[in-house]
Amino acid sequence: MPMLRSKIISFISLLLLSLGTSRCTTEDVYPTVQLQSSKTVLEADGGVITIKAVLNGPVVKDLNLPLQFRGSAVLNRDYSSSSSQIVILANSSEGSITLSGINTGDTALKFIEVSLGQIEKIINTSPSTLRIELANCTADRDNDSVSDCVDDCPDLAGPVGNNGCPWLGFLVNEVLYDPPSDISGDANGDGTRDPLADEFVEFYNSNPTLDISGYTLSDATSVRHVFPAGTILPSKGILVVFGGGNPTGSFGNALVQTASSGELNLSNAGDVLTMRDSANNTVVVFDINGLSSNPDESYTRNPDLTGAFVQHASVPAANGAFFSPGKKLNGLPF
Repeated sequence: MPMLRSKIISFISLLLLSLGTSRCTTEDVYPTVQLQSSKTVLEADGGVITIKAVLNGPVVKDLNLPLQFRGSAVLNRDYSSSSSQIVILANSSEGSITLSGINTGDTALKFIEVSLGQIEKIINTSPSTLRIELANCTADRDNDSVSDCVDDCPDLAGPVGNNGCPWLGFLVNEVLYDPPSDISGDANGDGTRDPLADEFVEFYNSNPTLDISGYTLSDATSVRHVFPAGTILPSKGILVVFGGGNPTGSFGNALVQTASSGELNLSNAGDVLTMRDSANNTVVVFDINGLSSNPDESYTRNPDLTGAFVQHASVPAANGAFFSPGKKLNGLPF
């Protein structure tokens, strides 16, 4: 019997080596891979961005992931790539290439789509197509005297002092009132999915530095959060309020708090979220009524800050993510 067990273990080990994975869980036998980009805009005149492929676990031998390049920008004319594939070396879980812009003098709006090509059957790819804008630094599409290369809102005119974006005041940018039902709904990153603790609301301050000490956050039923003394939000600052739990991990450069009442308790069937100042004046309102009663993801502005509210994963730039508390749709910091 011990000899039979030893043979079985040896067979399993050889099988895993042939699959190129290092552990024996089902997830590792069929690993997932996601593409990530260091930026969403590639400057045509010499700009460089990094495209990274990240697996959910290390491989035991080199793995080659072919890439496909599509879009209105033409490879080797408008931009170049350091390789047509990403190589993930043995004992690693990620690899990368670089894209470099080529200045052709063309000021037309162009984009690049990068996706994974045909991959051997052991790889179960997540929805992962990156859309990257190719910007010519001599172009200024919205005619606001801010080059498209550095304009945070290239299609919406705004002052130079606000990186080409209009001053927007204090606003809600993203709300999660229905976390996905499994561990993917762990928005606060504390390792547990909780229908109340993982709810969150994300605010953006486009005003000068703002002291919101004593401000309140209420739903249609009651006050859910009182902002503590010393809550200072800088200009262009991000604030995320979770329903509860122990928020863990990276939330960009956001100030993160949990509801002082212990929950936000937003109703999927319809609710109204209201922030009021210390004099009870309304600062900002988010109305859930009319939105999906079971989205299993957040509602976010698309584009960030200026767009209408849509379901998060429906936006190509989100790369399938269900939410992005404290960060832009594409997972990068504001």
